[in-house]
Amino acid sequence: MSAGTQRMRAAVWYGAKDVRIAEMDIPAAGRGEVLIEVAFSGICGSDLHEYADGPHAIPVAEPHPASGARAPLVLGHEFCGTVVELGPSVTGLTRGDRVAVEPNYRCGRCPRCRAGEYNICRHFGFAGLMGNGGMAEYAAVPAYMAHRLPENVSLEQAALFEPASVALHALRRAGTTPGTVMVVGLGPVGLLTVRLAAEREVPRIVAVDVSPARLHRASALGATDLIDARLGEGVGERIRELTGGEGVDVAFEVVGSESTLRTCLDATRRGGRVVLVGLAQEMSLDSFALVNNEQSIIASVGYRDTYPELIRLVAERGLDLTPLVTSTIALDTLVPDGFEALLDGPGDQIKILVDLAARSDRLGSPEASAGTRRVRPQPGGGEPETSE
Repeated sequence: MSAGTQRMRAAVWYGAKDVRIAEMDIPAAGRGEVLIEVAFSGICGSDLHEYADGPHAIPVAEPHPASGARAPLVLGHEFCGTVVELGPSVTGLTRGDRVAVEPNYRCGRCPRCRAGEYNICRHFGFAGLMGNGGMAEYAAVPAYMAHRLPENVSLEQAALFEPASVALHALRRAGTTPGTVMVVGLGPVGLLTVRLAAEREVPRIVAVDVSPARLHRASALGATDLIDARLGEGVGERIRELTGGEGVDVAFEVVGSESTLRTCLDATRRGGRVVLVGLAQEMSLDSFALVNNEQSIIASVGYRDTYPELIRLVAERGLDLTPLVTSTIALDTLVPDGFEALLDGPGDQIKILVDLAARSDRLGSPEASAGTRRVRPQPGGGEPETSE
């Protein structure tokens, strides 16, 4: 880092409805870490839940075992940028490398890590949720998180690799490529599941949602059939009609509710699979029908070994993920133009990217400052002092 550039801005989570744009020291790259100048950071549904009514995943009472961090911490786990500093013992990367960040911590020692299943590591967590993340001008992360980008892969594309990885891992969990799939829930991950299924040349892709705008977007991304979920209990019957009474081979549940799980099971053929991607606390099901139909329910969490394939698909096959981006905002307006827009908007927003190089002309306006107070850490690490 050059002299005089030792401070940065970051979005710091303090509690529900309390995310502040803070000024803080630029972190140093520790042993095995790289310091990244962040280009873009996407807003994930997990970030939105933490803002709306967290904490959910953010450690508050005790530090996370992998990161050693607890709240307040910097949000953002969908990010990319340029390597500007290498910590001791880092090899395979150089300053100036453009990288996509795979933000999951792993210990490398537990049985699942040793088996290569690091997404279910005993101490698994995400930078940006369980440790400081990428909604900041700079982020220090373990070097194993950084994937170098070819020249023909833009940083805008790289900012979408994290949610695309969730979709890709779910498709892998489904097993062999089926003839007919259904995706229920067309948020970013659901739409990316549609796009990647189309990339795999799945012949029939049924998209289900309550939003006509999202159904239209799914069609543009490769869905062959669109079902308005406002049909309620008739969704499963309608899908069976589309498939000659058979049902789909695989259904992806990307909402996280009992009703959508029931829809998936109703619409899946005998011997078919339902892949659970959405998060829900508890769900009940008809186990008698499940057994008689010999259906399988498979869970999919996070991802592993997905970034190399996504980089290849973008670089060599021209896969374009950017149609999911509906808005790009400045860090200064993260709360009003990001979180609040997603909570209160009409539902037309899909993926909002934060451009860390941008400065909004709204900075200092009442709209921009509401909920985004500038803070300055006290000497000695005391409680930040708010300055208007």
